[in-house]
Amino acid sequence: MAESFAFEIAGQVLEKLGSAAYERISLAWGVREDFEKLKLAVAAIRAVVLDAEQQQARTQELSLWLQRFKDACYNVEDLIDEFEIQALRKLVLERGSTGRKVRHFFSGSNPWAFSFRMGYKIKKANEMLNKIAAEKAKFHLTEKHETNVIHRERETYSFVKTFSVIGRDEAKQHLQNFLMNPTDGEDIPVLPIVGIGGIGKTTLAQLVFNEESVKSHFELRIWVCVTEDFDIKQLMIKIIKSAIGMNCNDMHKEELHKVLQDCLNGKRFFMVLDDVWNEDKKKWIELKDLLCGGAQGSRIIVTTRIRNVATITGTTPLYDLEHLSYDNCLSLFLKLAFKEGEEKQHDNLVRIGEGIVQKCKGVALAVKTLGSLLCSTRVQHDWELVRDSELWKLKQEENDILPALKLSYDHLPWYLKQCFAFCSVFPKDFEFNPLYLIPLWMANGFLQSPYENEEPEDIGNRYIQELLSRSFFQQVEDKFLTFTFKMHDLVHDLALSVVQNEVNSCNHYSTGNVRHLLFDLLKQDGSQLPNNLSCLQSLFSLDEEGKTDSESLIGKVISRSKHLRVLHLSGCSFEHLPNNIRYLKQLRYLNLAYNGNIKRLPNSICNLQSLEVLDLGGCTRIEELPKDIRYLINLRKLMVTTKQRRLQENGICCLSSLRILAFFECENLEKLCEDIQNFTALRELYIEECNNLVSLPQGLKYLTTLENLAIVNCEKLDLTMEELELERKEDGSLRKLWIGGVPKLESLPQWILLGSTKTLQHLYIGELENVSRLPTWFQDLTSLQSLYIKNCPKLSSLAEGMQHLTALKRLMIGGCPKLSKRCIEETGEDWPKIAHVVDIIVES
Repeated sequence: MAESFAFEIAGQVLEKLGSAAYERISLAWGVREDFEKLKLAVAAIRAVVLDAEQQQARTQELSLWLQRFKDACYNVEDLIDEFEIQALRKLVLERGSTGRKVRHFFSGSNPWAFSFRMGYKIKKANEMLNKIAAEKAKFHLTEKHETNVIHRERETYSFVKTFSVIGRDEAKQHLQNFLMNPTDGEDIPVLPIVGIGGIGKTTLAQLVFNEESVKSHFELRIWVCVTEDFDIKQLMIKIIKSAIGMNCNDMHKEELHKVLQDCLNGKRFFMVLDDVWNEDKKKWIELKDLLCGGAQGSRIIVTTRIRNVATITGTTPLYDLEHLSYDNCLSLFLKLAFKEGEEKQHDNLVRIGEGIVQKCKGVALAVKTLGSLLCSTRVQHDWELVRDSELWKLKQEENDILPALKLSYDHLPWYLKQCFAFCSVFPKDFEFNPLYLIPLWMANGFLQSPYENEEPEDIGNRYIQELLSRSFFQQVEDKFLTFTFKMHDLVHDLALSVVQNEVNSCNHYSTGNVRHLLFDLLKQDGSQLPNNLSCLQSLFSLDEEGKTDSESLIGKVISRSKHLRVLHLSGCSFEHLPNNIRYLKQLRYLNLAYNGNIKRLPNSICNLQSLEVLDLGGCTRIEELPKDIRYLINLRKLMVTTKQRRLQENGICCLSSLRILAFFECENLEKLCEDIQNFTALRELYIEECNNLVSLPQGLKYLTTLENLAIVNCEKLDLTMEELELERKEDGSLRKLWIGGVPKLESLPQWILLGSTKTLQHLYIGELENVSRLPTWFQDLTSLQSLYIKNCPKLSSLAEGMQHLTALKRLMIGGCPKLSKRCIEETGEDWPKIAHVVDIIVES
């Protein structure tokens, strides 16, 4: 089931080679013709790659050919990176105000030598691609594009053995209520059932479809397994066939329409549209218009894996099908693995079976897959093998769980496949958040956009929402400034199955070219590293207890991994960064967070012009930042913990590329950068546990791009800046504001909104022991959707006019005894101000 990813990687290469930025680079270095040859060669081979990927299982030679093409594409990507790095270095030289000093800092960048070296590398890359292109003829491959690739179709039917369905009584009752309860209006009610592949959506629909009360309630029951392309003509044929048994394959659309109208006319019908993938709303409206001839009381149920499909089709809130309980899963497993009553003779196997059921995490098809796999053996070792093996390593039939989940993967657009598969490098149950994951995707070059000026962070957020919508991610917790999500264990198994040689997660070692590696320093030593690290792009080093001497091991990995883009060393305990880190020209992500020993970074780190993320959060012994940090002109995210009192002399404020800036546990910090207004693209600013910080810089008022601002636990901070209140225009873009743990604050100043009265959507006010009232400008927050007020004991009332905040949907009040009393439902004095809010939690 392993994927080659050659199609996706070639797509990324073509995207870059065809961009306006690389057009300028190729002209500047005189390599336009060579770049064009690369582009044509990659495009010609990519045209047949989809066919090759579908056929690679039949021959090892074809699989190796795909691997060579993929490696060649990675090589071209590295070439492109080198031009990008050189362009960044040139930009630094042009900006440098100290001429000779800057040139000395980049003494290794001779443009003539670079041009000669790159010309040779491009020539070699073209030769390799031409050789690969010449070999493709012997495989007799045909050109295919993503739009005409035919995925394996599921064919479902309405029959189900009702006695074999366990644990769905509540869900079944919910659907029956939807079908039977009368509704107003002429529009046909549609209920979407949503859930991960294999969870039991089709089975639930079958269960209701065959219920006797449903059969007698509807004149027509229609079951349609929807094809992937949502072809309206084919759907009409299937509907007619299911309703009256008539075969209409030879009819034109007009004839079909007449037959369909005669079929439905005046009849109360119940239709199941099973396994819908279509996200084109126009097609859905066209189909629904064809069904309008039925009688009042007609109903439609749609099953889908995609939340966006549910949004398009549903007229009522979607039904999110929950996982089966452990007890129900165990009952189902025992029923499939044993003949009736036989389990009583095999206590040892039942105990092992309990562990196997844990692996399934409530997904019915996984239980059926493993139960059926073991029904023919009573050998304890066979059962233990299934319990202790990764699911993706077990034999799977066409209708088992991984092929069912693979269908969802096959439907992913190509730009999401790598993003999803990359996540398998993390252990099961790992909780992601967008702030963490998106920079990793960005560093590996996974983020592609059809829009030239779209910010990478916005692309990444869109990708996460798509993967959530398609059930590849599951949201765990909605936090104020972000949210967390994770992969279901079976989805994680799917990711491992498609990626295999690309990713090494913990103990999953392979012999291929490893691109992404997670290495646990407590459990493994250098001898357990994969042999081939020359292609490594991401290294995640785990040292949770901070005990191991990791500096020499990390140095060895770096010396064998020239193309590293991600170096994640959070929690490691070394005192010095390995010296050879300065050679990682392509490094875009460096995480040293929570290293309690490191005191300073080598200044040579500022030679890493590609660096986009530098995370030093929780490095409490860092005495100062590198003096040439201003040369990191590509830096987008900087997390700082430092012992310094002031920062402006270090040139942080020259980093105009920053999008995210955070100061954590900077105990000695008294002042931020005076020239903070230089952060002209800054979108998120976090200031936390900076207990000696006394004021914020005046330049804060000019940050019109800021979307998230958090000021938390700053004991000495004085937020009074009266002069700003008159100067600030309503041109801000703040969406989320968190103010907490600022004891000097007695009233929220209006300047803190940064001119964002009309844009602020989420506000958290907490741990403000001296705030006694909310300001009158609260009533102007017309876009406010959620308001959290926590632990403000002196706060005695809500602001006047809050009843006019019609966008407010969620209000939480806790640790505010006076305010809570006034907000008691119906009887509280402030209740009329918030009675319109849908979700209210007031803790007494």
